[in-house]
Amino acid sequence: MKSKIYDSPANALEGVLFDGMTVMSGGFGLSGNPESLIPEIRAAGVTGLTVISNNAGADGFGLWMLLESRQIAKMISSYVGENKLFEQQYLSGELELELTPQGTLAERIRAGGAGIPAFYTKTGVGTVVAKGKPVETFDGEDYVRETWLKADLSIIKAWRADPAGNLMFRKTARNFNPNMATAGKVTVVEVEEIVEPGAFDPDCIHVPGIYVDRIVLSTINEKRIEKLTERHRETT
Repeated sequence: MKSKIYDSPANALEGVLFDGMTVMSGGFGLSGNPESLIPEIRAAGVTGLTVISNNAGADGFGLWMLLESRQIAKMISSYVGENKLFEQQYLSGELELELTPQGTLAERIRAGGAGIPAFYTKTGVGTVVAKGKPVETFDGEDYVRETWLKADLSIIKAWRADPAGNLMFRKTARNFNPNMATAGKVTVVEVEEIVEPGAFDPDCIHVPGIYVDRIVLSTINEKRIEKLTERHRETT
């Protein structure tokens, strides 16, 4: 069986990138971003991308790199703060934005991976979020219909992988990444460590290897802090 392990982020993306594709990019704030894979998408020069991600990085970091190079045509996101370039491109009409409530975004991605085309939720009823979407009544309450999200490529950041592609995440990096791993036609994962077969307790695996196509060791692990808060300690 062909190995899932690739020797560089560039090689891990070889043959899967094309103009106009849809990309899911993991991460929550600055945690769990596929820091090593994003620069290689930029270097490949593909354009007209639709990117599904909770947010678009922060100034100078993460998906900001693809905004700066004007490779992203549309973002499907739930949070656009902390990124002035994102704001500028959206307000100028240069970037299309589908703003989705955070829980709805997570469920749309999960639905894509589970093969569920649509579901109903109360979130967004009576707001611009529901504009143009079917609304139905259940038990006397209105619910808006949302549809699944899938992608041509999911780029994921995990803590550990084994050669079969079984994944483990650490803390906040587990947000969005596991669901996105299931919803891409091709899933490429950068990891901090590759462990030996059998090293994982099966009960501790967050994503089974069946969802993972390619694995590569991270070349960038900055672990930035988005908002540093310090408490002054009095000295005696």
